[in-house]
Amino acid sequence: MKAYVDYCLEETRKILAIDSPTGFTDRAADYVMEEYERLGYCPVKTEKGGVLIDLGGRERENAILLEAHIDTLGGMVAQIKDNGRLRLTPLGSLNPNNGETENCRIYTREGRVYEGTFQLNNASIHVNREYGETSREFDKMEVVIDERTASRKETEELGIMAGDIVAFEPRTTVTDSGYIKSRFLDDKLSVGIFLGFAKYLKDENITPERKIYQHITVYEEVGHGACGTVPAGTTEILSVDMGCVGEGLSCTEHMVSICAKDSAGPYNYEVVGNLIRAARDGNIDFAVDVYPQYGSDADAALKAGYDVRHGLIGPGVYASHGYERSHVDGVENTLRLLAAYLL
Repeated sequence: MKAYVDYCLEETRKILAIDSPTGFTDRAADYVMEEYERLGYCPVKTEKGGVLIDLGGRERENAILLEAHIDTLGGMVAQIKDNGRLRLTPLGSLNPNNGETENCRIYTREGRVYEGTFQLNNASIHVNREYGETSREFDKMEVVIDERTASRKETEELGIMAGDIVAFEPRTTVTDSGYIKSRFLDDKLSVGIFLGFAKYLKDENITPERKIYQHITVYEEVGHGACGTVPAGTTEILSVDMGCVGEGLSCTEHMVSICAKDSAGPYNYEVVGNLIRAARDGNIDFAVDVYPQYGSDADAALKAGYDVRHGLIGPGVYASHGYERSHVDGVENTLRLLAAYLL
């Protein structure tokens, strides 16, 4: 599997380099479509902008749909302030504490792109005596644009307006020891794993017994990524998203996580049991955890009314929704679990 893990990481890097906050995902989706086509598949772009891929399979009436999302957290211009700087409204549950001092890009409706930095209002410590006591909230922070502008009028003349997208720099790096550090590993790391699994099937000339679809969703961070586009004959949905790492949980960045319950309730008991069995039989490093503050595309599909079994797995990721960290071991274990469970 090592060659496929390397490919997963290569594709993850490329996808992370394409800004795709929720609602602004076309460029990333188009790239993914092109890569699936290069692998020999026939991806379809959905009306919502997601990507649906048929991986093949003999048994068409018991299909499984794999879900991962390419949309990320980000910002939208809510106001051009009198000083020419930008007040943001978050896209998804972006926490302003995690975005402070980060470089960002402003995408205008006319296709211009400007650089900036997300800062606390009056961010100079030598000037602002209340710097340390000020709570980080969007109304108390601003994007400082890297252009010569000091007024609302000057910023408007740049072509910037309310509703423009602001994407944060991912700062992707992979250490010699195998740690993957970046914003938005949730869930672009899993999209890279999806491509690795698809490449594995093609290269090894494997036709699964069970019909397998992959769906790259584009509105997961706002809760309705997988509320549609479930192919006929689908009886199970498996979300492949980040596995939580933190206090009270047993998963690490080196493992694949199997989620038994999240904020929407328990995952299908049979599906969770079968995933555990596949991991044990394959000698795969895994953990089973409960996520109290988490929701997945599989949850969204059930809330939309689909009558399917559901599950959730993913590589362990630390510092979720911040500057995240995983490891190549977690990628390999997730890829191996997919193969053990589906083939």
